[in-house]
Amino acid sequence: MGIESALPNDWVLTTQFKRVINWARRNSMWPMPFATACCGIELMATASSRYDVARFGMERMGFSPRQADLMIVAGRVGVKMLPVLQRIYMQMTEPKWVISMGACASTGGVFDTYATVQGCDQFIPVDVYVPGCPPRPEQLLEGIMAIQRHIDQEGMPPTDGKRMPLGIVVQPNQALRPQPVGLTIS
Repeated sequence: MGIESALPNDWVLTTQFKRVINWARRNSMWPMPFATACCGIELMATASSRYDVARFGMERMGFSPRQADLMIVAGRVGVKMLPVLQRIYMQMTEPKWVISMGACASTGGVFDTYATVQGCDQFIPVDVYVPGCPPRPEQLLEGIMAIQRHIDQEGMPPTDGKRMPLGIVVQPNQALRPQPVGLTIS
C-alpha cells in the first residue's frame, strides 16, 4: 500500500539515536507568539498560506507556555508587560528557544522612553534576532531555519537545563525592486 510494500521484509535501518531525536525536535517546534504591535501582523502573515510556516511543523501556534518550546517576541515590550514575558519564558519546557522579531523587541526601536524595554535580551536569553521595522515574513522564516540548523548540529540538549543564547542575527535576504512609475496625469 505504501512504502512498506516497496521495502524487503528483512531490512535494517541504522542511525544515531541523537540524530533521530534532533530530527524530531527540529520538525516539531511549537511556537508561543508574544506579539504586541505591528510585528505581530507579520508573524500572522508567516502563518498564512503564502509563507506557510506549517512546512516546518509549526502550524500550531499555541498560547500555552507549558506546551511551547519557541517563543517569538514580536513588537515592543512595555515595562508593565515584562513580568508577564518573564513568567511565560520560565514556564516553557526545555529546551526552549527565543526569537526577537523586529527593532522594538531587539532594541526598543523608536520608543526610547522609560515605559519601553530597550531590548528583551536584557531580561530573557535571545537566540535569534530578526531585524527590521517590521521584518518581512521571509526573515522570520530564515530565523526559524537558523534555529533548526543549530538543533541539527547541537546534539542532545544539556541535562542541567542551562544553555547560553545563540545570538544569531538574520540578515535581510530579499532584493528591493523599484516601484513602477508609469502613471502620468494630463
